[in-house]
Amino acid sequence: MTEIDTVPTEITLSAWERVKLARHAERPHTLDYIQELIADFVELHGDRVFGDDRALIGGLGTFRGRPVLVLGHQKGANTRENLARNFGMPKPEGYRKARRLMSHAEKFALPIITFIDTPAADPGISSEERGQGTAIAESLLTMVGLRVPIVTAVIGEGGSGGALAISLGDRLLMLENAVYAVASPEACAAILWKDATKASTAAETMRVTAADLSRFGIADEVIAEPVAAHEAPRETIATVGEAITRHLDALMAGFDPDDEEKIERLLAARYDKFRRIGAWTE
Repeated sequence: MTEIDTVPTEITLSAWERVKLARHAERPHTLDYIQELIADFVELHGDRVFGDDRALIGGLGTFRGRPVLVLGHQKGANTRENLARNFGMPKPEGYRKARRLMSHAEKFALPIITFIDTPAADPGISSEERGQGTAIAESLLTMVGLRVPIVTAVIGEGGSGGALAISLGDRLLMLENAVYAVASPEACAAILWKDATKASTAAETMRVTAADLSRFGIADEVIAEPVAAHEAPRETIATVGEAITRHLDALMAGFDPDDEEKIERLLAARYDKFRRIGAWTE
Protein backbone atom coordinates (compact mmCIF):
# COMPACT_ATOMS: atom_id res chain seq x y z
CA MET A 1 0.00 0.00 0.00
CA THR A 2 1.42 3.37 -0.96
CA GLU A 3 1.40 6.52 1.14
CA ILE A 4 -1.27 8.13 -1.07
CA ASP A 5 -3.62 5.21 -0.36
CA THR A 6 -4.03 6.20 3.28
CA VAL A 7 -3.28 9.91 3.56
CA PRO A 8 -6.11 11.92 5.19
CA THR A 9 -7.54 14.48 2.83
CA GLU A 10 -7.26 17.30 5.39
CA ILE A 11 -3.56 17.29 4.50
CA THR A 12 -2.94 19.50 1.50
CA LEU A 13 -2.57 17.27 -1.52
CA SER A 14 -1.15 18.12 -4.90
CA ALA A 15 -3.33 17.92 -8.01
CA TRP A 16 -1.49 14.77 -9.10
CA GLU A 17 -2.08 13.11 -5.74
CA ARG A 18 -5.79 13.85 -6.09
CA VAL A 19 -5.76 12.37 -9.59
CA LYS A 20 -4.32 9.17 -8.13
CA LEU A 21 -6.99 9.11 -5.42
CA ALA A 22 -9.70 9.67 -8.04
CA ARG A 23 -8.40 6.61 -9.89
CA HIS A 24 -8.07 4.38 -6.83
CA ALA A 25 -9.35 0.91 -7.68
CA GLU A 26 -11.29 0.57 -4.42
CA ARG A 27 -13.09 3.89 -4.73
CA PRO A 28 -16.92 3.40 -4.80
CA HIS A 29 -18.29 3.09 -8.33
CA THR A 30 -21.69 3.89 -9.80
CA LEU A 31 -23.27 0.54 -8.90
CA ASP A 32 -22.20 1.05 -5.29
CA TYR A 33 -24.02 4.38 -5.25
CA ILE A 34 -27.08 2.84 -6.86
CA GLN A 35 -27.16 0.01 -4.34
CA GLU A 36 -27.07 2.45 -1.41
CA LEU A 37 -29.16 5.33 -2.75
CA ILE A 38 -31.61 4.03 -5.37
CA ALA A 39 -34.52 1.81 -4.33
CA ASP A 40 -36.15 -0.67 -6.73
CA PHE A 41 -33.53 -0.02 -9.42
CA VAL A 42 -34.24 -1.63 -12.78
CA GLU A 43 -31.34 -1.53 -15.22
CA LEU A 44 -32.23 -0.94 -18.87
CA HIS A 45 -30.05 -2.23 -21.69
CA GLY A 46 -29.16 -1.57 -25.29
CA ASP A 47 -29.09 1.31 -27.76
CA ARG A 48 -31.54 -0.35 -30.21
CA VAL A 49 -28.88 0.01 -32.91
CA PHE A 50 -25.82 -2.10 -32.12
CA GLY A 51 -25.82 -3.57 -28.62
CA ASP A 52 -25.42 -2.96 -24.91
CA ASP A 53 -22.43 -1.26 -23.28
CA ARG A 54 -21.51 -2.41 -19.78
CA ALA A 55 -19.22 0.61 -19.25
CA LEU A 56 -22.24 2.91 -19.08
CA ILE A 57 -25.23 1.75 -17.09
CA GLY A 58 -28.66 3.27 -16.73
CA GLY A 59 -32.05 2.52 -15.36
CA LEU A 60 -35.08 3.58 -13.37
CA GLY A 61 -35.51 3.65 -9.63
CA THR A 62 -36.59 5.70 -6.64
CA PHE A 63 -34.32 8.23 -4.94
CA ARG A 64 -35.60 9.27 -1.52
CA GLY A 65 -39.19 8.68 -2.56
CA ARG A 66 -38.86 10.32 -5.97
CA PRO A 67 -38.85 8.35 -9.28
CA VAL A 68 -35.66 9.10 -11.20
CA LEU A 69 -33.53 7.98 -14.13
CA VAL A 70 -29.95 7.12 -13.18
CA LEU A 71 -26.97 6.99 -15.54
CA GLY A 72 -23.32 6.39 -14.75
CA HIS A 73 -19.96 5.11 -15.87
CA GLN A 74 -19.03 1.77 -14.31
CA LYS A 75 -15.47 0.62 -13.73
CA GLY A 76 -14.57 -2.78 -12.34
CA ALA A 77 -13.28 -3.71 -8.91
CA ASN A 78 -10.63 -6.04 -10.37
CA THR A 79 -8.96 -6.84 -13.69
CA ARG A 80 -11.65 -9.27 -14.85
CA GLU A 81 -14.44 -6.78 -14.13
CA ASN A 82 -12.48 -3.94 -15.70
CA LEU A 83 -12.11 -5.94 -18.90
CA ALA A 84 -15.85 -6.63 -18.91
CA ARG A 85 -16.58 -2.95 -18.26
CA ASN A 86 -13.89 -1.70 -20.64
CA PHE A 87 -12.29 0.16 -17.70
CA GLY A 88 -15.30 2.47 -17.56
CA MET A 89 -14.76 3.80 -21.08
CA PRO A 90 -18.07 3.77 -23.00
CA LYS A 91 -18.36 2.97 -26.68
CA PRO A 92 -20.85 4.68 -29.03
CA GLU A 93 -23.60 2.26 -28.07
CA GLY A 94 -23.20 3.37 -24.47
CA TYR A 95 -23.85 7.00 -25.30
CA ARG A 96 -26.70 6.06 -27.63
CA LYS A 97 -28.21 4.04 -24.78
CA ALA A 98 -27.86 7.05 -22.49
CA ARG A 99 -29.56 9.26 -25.03
CA ARG A 100 -32.42 6.78 -25.42
CA LEU A 101 -32.96 6.59 -21.66
CA MET A 102 -32.76 10.36 -21.20
CA SER A 103 -35.48 10.81 -23.81
CA HIS A 104 -37.55 8.27 -21.89
CA ALA A 105 -37.07 10.30 -18.69
CA GLU A 106 -38.17 13.46 -20.47
CA LYS A 107 -41.31 11.76 -21.77
CA PHE A 108 -42.39 10.85 -18.22
CA ALA A 109 -41.05 14.03 -16.54
CA LEU A 110 -38.47 12.13 -14.47
CA PRO A 111 -35.45 14.00 -13.07
CA ILE A 112 -32.05 12.57 -14.01
CA ILE A 113 -29.06 11.76 -11.79
CA THR A 114 -25.72 10.95 -13.43
CA PHE A 115 -22.53 9.60 -11.85
CA ILE A 116 -19.26 10.45 -13.61
CA ASP A 117 -16.25 8.15 -13.35
CA THR A 118 -14.38 7.52 -16.59
CA PRO A 119 -10.86 8.19 -17.90
CA ALA A 120 -12.38 8.94 -21.34
CA ALA A 121 -14.63 7.58 -24.04
CA ASP A 122 -13.31 4.42 -25.68
CA PRO A 123 -10.61 5.46 -28.20
CA GLY A 124 -10.49 2.22 -30.18
CA ILE A 125 -10.79 1.93 -33.94
CA SER A 126 -14.07 0.02 -33.74
CA SER A 127 -15.62 2.82 -31.68
CA GLU A 128 -14.46 5.40 -34.19
CA GLU A 129 -15.90 3.31 -37.00
CA ARG A 130 -19.25 3.22 -35.22
CA GLY A 131 -19.34 7.00 -34.78
CA GLN A 132 -17.92 7.77 -31.33
CA GLY A 133 -17.68 11.52 -31.90
CA THR A 134 -21.21 11.72 -33.27
CA ALA A 135 -22.60 9.65 -30.38
CA ILE A 136 -21.04 12.02 -27.83
CA ALA A 137 -22.21 15.11 -29.72
CA GLU A 138 -25.76 13.77 -29.98
CA SER A 139 -25.78 12.99 -26.24
CA LEU A 140 -24.74 16.58 -25.49
CA LEU A 141 -27.35 17.93 -27.88
CA THR A 142 -29.99 15.84 -26.14
CA MET A 143 -28.96 16.92 -22.66
CA VAL A 144 -28.91 20.64 -23.38
CA GLY A 145 -32.53 20.44 -24.45
CA LEU A 146 -33.92 17.94 -21.92
CA ARG A 147 -36.99 19.41 -20.26
CA VAL A 148 -36.30 17.80 -16.86
CA PRO A 149 -33.83 18.67 -14.06
CA ILE A 150 -30.41 17.00 -14.17
CA VAL A 151 -27.98 16.61 -11.25
CA THR A 152 -24.49 15.30 -11.96
CA ALA A 153 -22.02 13.95 -9.38
CA VAL A 154 -18.35 13.45 -10.30
CA ILE A 155 -17.33 10.56 -8.03
CA GLY A 156 -13.91 9.73 -9.49
CA GLU A 157 -12.39 10.61 -12.84
CA GLY A 158 -14.18 12.99 -15.14
CA GLY A 159 -12.15 12.58 -18.28
CA SER A 160 -12.64 14.35 -21.60
CA GLY A 161 -15.75 14.14 -23.77
CA GLY A 162 -16.43 10.71 -22.33
CA ALA A 163 -17.37 12.41 -19.06
CA LEU A 164 -18.96 15.53 -20.54
CA ALA A 165 -21.33 13.43 -22.65
CA ILE A 166 -23.51 12.62 -19.62
CA SER A 167 -22.62 15.54 -17.32
CA LEU A 168 -24.24 18.50 -19.07
CA GLY A 169 -26.72 19.12 -16.28
CA ASP A 170 -28.17 21.84 -14.07
CA ARG A 171 -25.92 21.08 -11.10
CA LEU A 172 -22.38 19.67 -11.12
CA LEU A 173 -21.25 18.22 -7.79
CA MET A 174 -17.74 16.89 -7.17
CA LEU A 175 -16.20 14.82 -4.45
CA GLU A 176 -13.16 16.53 -2.96
CA ASN A 177 -10.77 14.01 -4.52
CA ALA A 178 -12.52 13.77 -7.88
CA VAL A 179 -11.15 15.38 -11.04
CA TYR A 180 -12.83 16.79 -14.15
CA ALA A 181 -10.86 17.85 -17.20
CA VAL A 182 -10.80 18.08 -20.97
CA ALA A 183 -8.05 15.44 -21.14
CA SER A 184 -6.00 13.25 -18.83
CA PRO A 185 -2.79 14.76 -17.40
CA GLU A 186 -0.80 12.11 -19.30
CA ALA A 187 -2.40 13.11 -22.60
CA CYS A 188 -1.85 16.79 -21.88
CA ALA A 189 1.82 16.18 -21.05
CA ALA A 190 2.28 14.15 -24.23
CA ILE A 191 0.77 16.98 -26.29
CA LEU A 192 2.54 19.91 -24.62
CA TRP A 193 5.96 18.42 -23.79
CA LYS A 194 6.00 15.19 -25.83
CA ASP A 195 6.60 13.46 -22.52
CA ALA A 196 3.81 11.65 -20.65
CA THR A 197 6.03 11.37 -17.55
CA LYS A 198 5.35 15.06 -16.90
CA ALA A 199 1.75 14.23 -16.01
CA SER A 200 2.13 15.60 -12.48
CA THR A 201 3.16 18.99 -13.86
CA ALA A 202 0.28 18.88 -16.33
CA ALA A 203 -2.20 18.11 -13.56
CA GLU A 204 -1.18 21.26 -11.68
CA THR A 205 -1.30 23.37 -14.84
CA MET A 206 -4.68 22.07 -16.01
CA ARG A 207 -6.51 22.90 -12.74
CA VAL A 208 -8.35 19.58 -12.65
CA THR A 209 -9.27 19.38 -8.96
CA ALA A 210 -12.67 19.99 -7.41
CA ALA A 211 -11.35 23.04 -5.56
CA ASP A 212 -10.06 24.55 -8.82
CA LEU A 213 -13.33 23.90 -10.62
CA SER A 214 -15.32 25.39 -7.77
CA ARG A 215 -13.26 28.58 -7.98
CA PHE A 216 -13.94 28.74 -11.71
CA GLY A 217 -17.68 28.38 -11.12
CA ILE A 218 -17.85 25.02 -12.93
CA ALA A 219 -18.53 22.83 -9.89
CA ASP A 220 -21.59 23.92 -7.91
CA GLU A 221 -20.55 22.08 -4.75
CA VAL A 222 -17.44 20.31 -3.51
CA ILE A 223 -18.39 17.37 -1.30
CA ALA A 224 -15.83 16.90 1.46
CA GLU A 225 -13.96 13.64 1.94
CA PRO A 226 -12.75 13.70 5.58
CA VAL A 227 -10.94 10.51 4.61
CA ALA A 228 -10.48 9.21 1.08
CA ALA A 229 -13.64 7.69 -0.37
CA HIS A 230 -12.21 4.17 -0.60
CA GLU A 231 -11.50 4.18 3.14
CA ALA A 232 -15.08 5.10 4.07
CA PRO A 233 -17.23 4.13 1.09
CA ARG A 234 -20.65 3.98 2.75
CA GLU A 235 -20.12 7.27 4.56
CA THR A 236 -18.98 8.89 1.32
CA ILE A 237 -21.98 7.56 -0.59
CA ALA A 238 -24.34 8.84 2.11
CA THR A 239 -22.74 12.29 1.97
CA VAL A 240 -23.08 12.39 -1.81
CA GLY A 241 -26.71 11.33 -1.43
CA GLU A 242 -27.37 14.26 0.90
CA ALA A 243 -25.80 16.70 -1.57
CA ILE A 244 -27.83 15.30 -4.47
CA THR A 245 -30.99 15.60 -2.36
CA ARG A 246 -30.36 19.29 -1.62
CA HIS A 247 -29.78 20.22 -5.24
CA LEU A 248 -32.51 18.03 -6.66
CA ASP A 249 -35.05 19.38 -4.16
CA ALA A 250 -34.12 22.94 -5.13
CA LEU A 251 -34.50 22.18 -8.84
CA MET A 252 -37.76 20.29 -8.42
CA ALA A 253 -39.25 23.09 -6.28
CA GLY A 254 -39.35 25.29 -9.36
CA PHE A 255 -40.15 22.56 -11.86
CA ASP A 256 -43.48 22.04 -13.57
CA PRO A 257 -43.50 19.93 -16.76
CA ASP A 258 -46.61 21.79 -17.92
CA ASP A 259 -45.26 25.30 -17.31
CA GLU A 260 -43.50 26.37 -20.50
CA GLU A 261 -42.02 29.49 -18.92
CA LYS A 262 -40.38 27.53 -16.11
CA ILE A 263 -39.03 24.95 -18.56
CA GLU A 264 -37.51 27.69 -20.70
CA ARG A 265 -35.82 29.22 -17.66
CA LEU A 266 -34.40 25.81 -16.71
CA LEU A 267 -33.00 25.25 -20.20
CA ALA A 268 -31.59 28.78 -20.49
CA ALA A 269 -29.78 28.47 -17.15
CA ARG A 270 -28.32 25.09 -18.15
CA TYR A 271 -27.12 26.45 -21.49
CA ASP A 272 -25.59 29.54 -19.89
CA LYS A 273 -23.84 27.44 -17.23
CA PHE A 274 -21.77 25.62 -19.81
CA ARG A 275 -21.30 28.58 -22.14
CA ARG A 276 -19.65 30.46 -19.25
CA ILE A 277 -16.90 27.85 -18.87
CA GLY A 278 -13.51 29.28 -19.76
CA ALA A 279 -11.77 32.64 -19.44
CA TRP A 280 -9.56 34.42 -21.90
CA THR A 281 -8.17 37.82 -22.87
CA GLU A 282 -7.71 39.35 -26.29
